[in-house]
Amino acid sequence: MLSATSSPLHFDDHRAPLPGAPALTLMPEVPYLDAVRRYADRGARRFHVPAHKGGAGAPAQLLDAMGSAVALDVPSCIDGIDLGYGETPLQRAEQLAAKTWGAKRTWFLVNGATEASHVLCLALGRCGGGEVVVQRNVHASTIHGLVLGGLRPVFVMPGLDERLGIAHCVSPRELAEQLDRTPDAMAAFVVSPTYFGAAADVRGLAEVCHERGVTLVVDEAWGAHFCLHHHLPQDALDAGADVVISGTHKMIGSLTQSAMLHLGPSQPGQLDEAAISRALGLVRTTSPSSLLLGSLDAARAHVDQHGARLLHTALAQMRVVKRQLRGVRGLSVLGDELVGQHGVAGFDPLRLAIDVSATGIDGHILAADLLRVADINLELVTSRVLIAHVGIGEPVLVGGSPLVKALRALLALAPRARGHESPWAPADRFGELVLSPREAFLAEHDIVALGDSVGRVSADSIAVYPPGIANVLPGERLTGPLVKFLLDMRARGRPLRGTWDESAGLIRVVRHCS
Repeated sequence: MLSATSSPLHFDDHRAPLPGAPALTLMPEVPYLDAVRRYADRGARRFHVPAHKGGAGAPAQLLDAMGSAVALDVPSCIDGIDLGYGETPLQRAEQLAAKTWGAKRTWFLVNGATEASHVLCLALGRCGGGEVVVQRNVHASTIHGLVLGGLRPVFVMPGLDERLGIAHCVSPRELAEQLDRTPDAMAAFVVSPTYFGAAADVRGLAEVCHERGVTLVVDEAWGAHFCLHHHLPQDALDAGADVVISGTHKMIGSLTQSAMLHLGPSQPGQLDEAAISRALGLVRTTSPSSLLLGSLDAARAHVDQHGARLLHTALAQMRVVKRQLRGVRGLSVLGDELVGQHGVAGFDPLRLAIDVSATGIDGHILAADLLRVADINLELVTSRVLIAHVGIGEPVLVGGSPLVKALRALLALAPRARGHESPWAPADRFGELVLSPREAFLAEHDIVALGDSVGRVSADSIAVYPPGIANVLPGERLTGPLVKFLLDMRARGRPLRGTWDESAGLIRVVRHCS
């Protein structure tokens, strides 16, 4: 793991060379990506899939769009890449990633953090199944994993921010109380940081779990950068988490759909290396993308070489952007004022979460106007908060200045704040869990209009996307406020993932369940 005070490795040294001395740039090791490039560069005879053969058989439009990247698209089971005697380049790349993030073992994933959630639930299911304590605002992929693994969830509520209408973190006290009510729980699934940037007291959560012999799984999909700089919240592995899900493409910059799964260096608990590897074999594709795997190798090398410097610059520029936004009428920015409330122990300073509640304008309207007048595409929109995503390597001021300018112009033309309807409280969104997710998913079902579903038990996980947090679970009764919210989101054009027919507003409900 990179320490808070040392520079990552020793590659990022930009001191001027001595007069007359040749410039020396030490490049970090990228074993998997280099192996793929060597294979492509030597013109190997490709009597294997894919049919594009590295370019010779590729559609012209694909070559025009992707260029030489097509040559790097090679299948698995190639000698010298992921096959061979001794340590393969892929194994070496995963070992280097484990060292960077402080893990005992790291797996590269090509189906996003979603794959990690499925794998962990399957591994727990093969370890005997049983009950698990789950933070209620987990990503929908965790809910799908519960279905696959046949686990029985007991939900623990995060802190609820009634003013903003969003959920934050689970506190150690809340987790301890729920675990004491669930003495047979095998594991606890928590989220830190949240989509909105709030970080939990993971060290406290780990202590609570380990005192009770429970495995702590942390969805740190939005915090892959935490270990790289001392001005960021403590990363989950360093805080004692047993297993950590890392959405590497979200903050570090690997290709979309790539991610990592880290096994902590502490006691294995229920989820050891063998159990995770075996479960991964159930869901991992036999045709993993070399482009995605190579991007993970490159992203790891990038943060080894430049991570601390990039974050130092990005954080400094983000402070400027946030100061400019606070100077715009009606805008504020979420940050450290949340610490100590709603289970929040820290806040990611690189997260740009803009509170628009004082403008009196619905956030969805502002987001639509930003898209219309400035082609600004936001990561997430709620009625009161806009999320503008920033990665560690991009020039924050270059991207942030047009956003500030556009918001200032839009709000200058808007009528003075009138106030608007209070956001729908998250507590109203969650209905009673009548059946386990697996029981409900596999049960006979009816197809009904969303508007006619109040009181019925959902057969599916339904989530407004983004962020993909399940608004209703398989086995959960649909409440009036929940259905009203989903209908409102559908009217605003927001995708509802998990419905039977999204365009027609039809959903599946359990047939025989009162």
